[in-house]
Amino acid sequence: MGSKRYADRTLGYPTRKDTEKLPRQTRVKNKTPTPIQSTAEHLIREARDRQVAEFRPPKQKLTDSTKLRDYRLRKREEYEDLIRRMRWNTGVWIKYAQWEESVNEFNSARRVWERALEFIDHGRNAWDRVVTLSPRVDQLWNNYIRMEENLGNVAGARQIFERWMHWMPDHEGWLSYIKFKLRYNEVQRARHIFERLVQCHPYNLSAWINFADFEMKMGEVDRARNVYERAVEIFLADDHDEAEQLFVAFAKFEEMGCNCKETDRARCIYKFALDRIPKGRAEDLYRKFLAFEKQYGDREGIEDAIAGKMRLQYEDGVRKNPMNYDTWFDYIRLEERVGNQERVREVYERAIANVPPAEEKRYWQRYIYLWINYALYKEVDAGDLERTRDVYRECLKLIPHKKFSFAKIWLLAAQFEIKQLNLSGIFKKYIEMELCLGNIDPCRKLYEKYLEWSPENCYAWSKYTELEKSLDETERARAIFELAIAQPILDLPEFLWKISQGEYARTRALYERLLDRTKHLNVWISYVKFEASAMSEDGGNPDTSEDLREQKKQSIQRTRISYFSISSLRVFEEAINYYRTSVPELKEERAMLLEEWLNMESNFGELGDVSLVHTKLPKKLKKRRQIASYDGLSVGYVPINLMLIDNSHYKRF
Repeated sequence: MGSKRYADRTLGYPTRKDTEKLPRQTRVKNKTPTPIQSTAEHLIREARDRQVAEFRPPKQKLTDSTKLRDYRLRKREEYEDLIRRMRWNTGVWIKYAQWEESVNEFNSARRVWERALEFIDHGRNAWDRVVTLSPRVDQLWNNYIRMEENLGNVAGARQIFERWMHWMPDHEGWLSYIKFKLRYNEVQRARHIFERLVQCHPYNLSAWINFADFEMKMGEVDRARNVYERAVEIFLADDHDEAEQLFVAFAKFEEMGCNCKETDRARCIYKFALDRIPKGRAEDLYRKFLAFEKQYGDREGIEDAIAGKMRLQYEDGVRKNPMNYDTWFDYIRLEERVGNQERVREVYERAIANVPPAEEKRYWQRYIYLWINYALYKEVDAGDLERTRDVYRECLKLIPHKKFSFAKIWLLAAQFEIKQLNLSGIFKKYIEMELCLGNIDPCRKLYEKYLEWSPENCYAWSKYTELEKSLDETERARAIFELAIAQPILDLPEFLWKISQGEYARTRALYERLLDRTKHLNVWISYVKFEASAMSEDGGNPDTSEDLREQKKQSIQRTRISYFSISSLRVFEEAINYYRTSVPELKEERAMLLEEWLNMESNFGELGDVSLVHTKLPKKLKKRRQIASYDGLSVGYVPINLMLIDNSHYKRF
């Protein structure tokens, strides 16, 4: 039992003896209010009456000179002790000197003042040496300036600040100077110091915000807005990391700083910032914009803010894993709901740029639907048919058809061409698909159907012959070309000469047959270029030896005489005679032909005969009309017009 009581006592639990000593709870029987209620004023008055008066020593009257001398000695010892403990406290020195004056000890008072001034000079010299040796310690400058300001030396404190500012301290040092100016109501000088601050630290966000707050306190709203605008230009020019915080502060200034609460300006600032700051650094900006729209915006504005926040999340997702196509689909659906076509196009382009790393169909099954959705969006929503065709074309070019393909994309491309009534495009897509799959016979059948539907299409004829030439089927290619030439109508007849390039005799004969069909300018020029190409085949390789160069020059001369002079010159003469005699009204075509001839002669340099062409070029002739006066006398001539005439028919009069 004793051990339990001891344990209770050591653990701090109340024992039975302790509980018996506790007073009983007092029960109030009369709960009616007293007639006189105690108020707060009554309690304060009562407490003041009960305060003990401050003890003041009684005044002493010294009638003995010895006691007076002892009193003065004691007071001087007290002041000297205070000075030893607080030499920097000017109040102690002043009280000491004033006491000496009160007891009519003017010489002692003068010595106290001189000692105080001497101490101040010593302190000023010490501070000057300290800030000279350690100019980067801001606390030393602050203490030095505080001493001068306590002494009332405002001009000296200003000079110390200027010395400090030459060392370009941090933001806090400049703010100390500005507060010093404001203590003496020098507002314009404080504004000038703010300008120096933002020039010294142009990327210090706090400096710009403090500058704008200063202008707001002075009531200069336009100046404050100008400060923010200047800061925005500097921070955006170098893509500074704190640009987001600057825009938030600027928007808050427009929202709450102005008396009129420019919410429209604040909204424009938020949107401007969201368009220019990277999504990864705009989290706080989106959050503040959403809170702003909830407070001041309408339903559309709130939805835009929410979309911006979702956009930030999707950007973070695609940045971490660009091959996550589900995130791209969600991102694209968000932009399509917003309705900004330029942004939708940008997201689609970024999404399709993430090509699967391996050429295995299982990696491409989700990716291919990005292209399909992109094409359908361009066709249905944007209405850009040409871009839709380009999307299908680029997608089909990207797919490795030799390993796998997607029938859906082929069908959609064909259905698009059918809807546009472009059967030529359907044939091209179908033939391209069969070629990718290596099916040659179906390609031939498709080309046959293509040419049955459009026999005047020279592009189809040329592609068909190129297919046969790629298969080394020269006879089939030649037969197809013969069929093309035999067609009564061709859209680009001069385009067909490329098919037989390299076989000069056959090509020359084909050109002659083309000229029987059409005398178009392009046919003549193409024929001439073909004849010139025959000459270039015999040119050989350049050599540095003079003998070889001379032999080459003679060879080129002979080649020109044999090929160009005979063949090309003949073609040029026939073409010019045709335009001069058969169609004299086509003067521009004849001039273009002569210009082509002149260019070809000029390309031969010394071997070219430019004079041969100059004699045939048209010349500008100025005609004049005689002017007669009222009495019939001639007074001069005036020009009528300019006329081009053929040099071969020009005669001098």
